[in-house]
Amino acid sequence: MTKRNNETQKLDGNRNNKTNSKAEGIASIQRMEWKINVPIFRDPTILKQLGLAIGLPFGLVILIIALVSWGSRDSLYALGLIAGLMVLSWLFIMVVYRGRYEAEFILDQKGALCRTQLEQAGKNRIINGLTVALGIFSRTPAAAGAGLLAQSRQSMMIPWKRITKARYRPKNRTILLRGGWTENIALFCTEENYSKAEELVLAMTTHLREN
Repeated sequence: MTKRNNETQKLDGNRNNKTNSKAEGIASIQRMEWKINVPIFRDPTILKQLGLAIGLPFGLVILIIALVSWGSRDSLYALGLIAGLMVLSWLFIMVVYRGRYEAEFILDQKGALCRTQLEQAGKNRIINGLTVALGIFSRTPAAAGAGLLAQSRQSMMIPWKRITKARYRPKNRTILLRGGWTENIALFCTEENYSKAEELVLAMTTHLREN
């Protein structure tokens, strides 16, 4: 009986030691902060977002043109205009943003913060301000609204308790976090800090596995 009690206490002690070691490991990385430059046209997460934001609308326009007036001079002109706009957009991103998204992230006890690095944020502020002004002067509410929305997403913070979904992509070193309807953050990690970021996110989102 005494031997069995000793073995039980030993097992409990081992479990407690493992739990304490894990807690100590998480406590040592309770805050993470890093900056990263992500190539816009090589990252699958960004390419997917661009496809939804730009490719889908242009694709629908091309489909409508093809169904309504395919082969006519007007349809060829419209398709050429769309192709020209896409090339100009690519050139704009490559020249102004050097083809990369400059982001910084902070993970702490409050939540996950994603924001644009200072230099690129300044460029975005100017471009978004011009977009809003152009929309107002041209009486185009959609353009003004797009500029305001883009500016509001320069910095986003999601508290851990509001996160409803977390997806881990170790191959791309990316963690996707979803909160409310418009609360989405992609944590672009480095090769050195991905495992620590994943461990911290897992520790802070235990409610996702309890539900």
